[in-house]
Amino acid sequence: MDTLTADDGETIHLRISGQGRPLVLLHGWTSSHRDWTPFIEPLAAHFRIFRWDARGHGGHAPLTTTVPTVQRMAQDLHLLLAHYDARDAVVVGHSMGALTLWQYVRDFGCERLGGAVILDQSPRLLTDLNWTLGVYGDFDAQRNEAFMAALRKDFAEAVLRLVADGRNAAAAQAYAENTEGIQAMRQRLRKLAPAPLIACWDSLTAADYRPVLAQMNIPTLLIYGGESNFYSTATAEYVASHLPNAKLHIYEGVDHAPHLWKRDAFIDDLLEFAGMSTRV
Repeated sequence: MDTLTADDGETIHLRISGQGRPLVLLHGWTSSHRDWTPFIEPLAAHFRIFRWDARGHGGHAPLTTTVPTVQRMAQDLHLLLAHYDARDAVVVGHSMGALTLWQYVRDFGCERLGGAVILDQSPRLLTDLNWTLGVYGDFDAQRNEAFMAALRKDFAEAVLRLVADGRNAAAAQAYAENTEGIQAMRQRLRKLAPAPLIACWDSLTAADYRPVLAQMNIPTLLIYGGESNFYSTATAEYVASHLPNAKLHIYEGVDHAPHLWKRDAFIDDLLEFAGMSTRV
């Protein structure tokens, strides 16, 4: 892997592929750059692709004591774009990656960005009496505290339950049946260091990016799962209605990873979007 040294001395691991317009792919919480592997071959002919393991992710031993918060990851994104002098970049954020992108916009604006792609995310994860478009529609601060306690007790099982206890019936059934996929995910999660990821989750659930949406003065493509584990279509419609220049796709019948389930549709939609959003 290529590496980038952050301003605090931490090593950021990333892979760079292809040639063309910069395309930055930001993965979700507990995931890694490998999530994007199925897309590299068809996209590398069109883009210079950057995909990292966000700090605290990917199984890399940390060199510093810096907590991998969403604010710190946004700073890392800023360093990446500046280091490679990436301009007119399309940044794709799935789940945590979308939160990282919104934090980047809050802190650094959109000068280097030509387009943004948000995959199945709410601008505010926690719910309350006045906000029901976060996780599950009813994941309040008390429920989050219980979840974080479960993470500290058995990290892998708590993550699996977060996915299974949501809005997607197939995910619940897979967990109940302890399918091979669930077993493989459990094994992968057990190899991760929990403490940095729990600290990261804490920062994600403390954030509120609803005020940031109006600041995104760039074309934005929104892709949500019609059977997302976490969000209703009302969440997608809220985000679309609060962005200055957004196009929304609902991929019916799929969960929180709509791009993985509908790979060809996602590639086609991304290529069409990138062709229409190039800055002159």
